[in-house]
Amino acid sequence: MDQQELNEWFTQYGESILTYILLMVRDYQQAEDLTQETFLKAYRSKQQFKQNSSVKTWLFSIAHNVTIDYFRKKHPLKHYLGLTMEEKDGKPLPEQIVEMNEESEGLYRAIQQLKSTYKHVIILRKLKEFSTAETAHVLNWSESKVKMTLSRALVELEKVLTRGGVINEINRSI
Repeated sequence: MDQQELNEWFTQYGESILTYILLMVRDYQQAEDLTQETFLKAYRSKQQFKQNSSVKTWLFSIAHNVTIDYFRKKHPLKHYLGLTMEEKDGKPLPEQIVEMNEESEGLYRAIQQLKSTYKHVIILRKLKEFSTAETAHVLNWSESKVKMTLSRALVELEKVLTRGGVINEINRSI
């Protein structure tokens, strides 16, 4: 891989990776830093890319691992207790997410209340529209684990949305 190819990857996938990381860390500056780190790691480990998956899947795997490493370093105790990826504050996220309508914002806030495994699988499968196989590769899970976790995550998400009144608001607006 040369610099040109890396630039093409960044142009093609940079924004998507940034929003993926932003959904997890809820800090725009940190998400930018982790996105940059993702592409640096991709460049440094280019010889490890065996093309067993798509470039997109490989880059998202790196982004996922970079983000998990960030949480392990920043909050080691919280990470091991399963308390990572909490909301930093109740304010909406910057530029890209400010434009969300009320239902989307409610959905986003509900996703943030889920445990991290549920968040990861919903973000990848439903928001980033990865296939089951791609999601399994990014998370280093089996496809059956992705399917089962997604099923459970969606049930839990519906409970959170109902508790928060978001589903009632959506039903009233239909």
